[in-house]
Amino acid sequence: MEKSYVPMFLLLVAISCALAKDVGKETKETTAKPKLPQTLSRGWGDQLIWTQTYEEALFRSKHSNKPLMVIHHLDDCPHSQALKKVFAEHKDVQKLAEKFILLNLVYETTDKNLSPDGQYVPRILFIDPSLTVRADITGRYSNRLYAYEPSDISL
Repeated sequence: MEKSYVPMFLLLVAISCALAKDVGKETKETTAKPKLPQTLSRGWGDQLIWTQTYEEALFRSKHSNKPLMVIHHLDDCPHSQALKKVFAEHKDVQKLAEKFILLNLVYETTDKNLSPDGQYVPRILFIDPSLTVRADITGRYSNRLYAYEPSDISL
C-alpha cells in the first residue's frame, strides 16, 4: 500500500513544479510591460484637452464658442492607428487642435448626424458652436466623405 502512494506523491510534485514555472513566466511578462492608465486622449495628443462624452463636448463647444472636432476610431484598426500616430506627432496639427473642443470616440453615438454617410473609421466630423454638424467639411474621398489618412495631414 505504501508503494502506491510514492508514485502519486511524485506525480503531484512534478505537476506543482510545472505550474510554478508557468506562473513565474506570466509574472515576468506582466512586470516587463507595465500597462499605463487610459487617458481621454487615447494617444491622439496627451497635451491637448479632451472631453469625455459627446454631451459634454457639445456643452463646452456652445459655451466656449469653439468648434467641436469628433474623431471616430477603433483601437485595433490599422488605419485609425496610422492616423493617430501622425495626428499626435505633427506639431502643426496639435497646435491647430488647440482651437477646438476635442472628442475621440471608439463607439458610435446615438446622434445619427455624426454618421451622415455611414459608420466607418477613422472618421472626423466638425460641429460648429451653434451645434450644427458641418457636413460640408469633407475629406478627399467620394465614398467615405469624412475619412482621412496620414497623407492628408499636409493638406
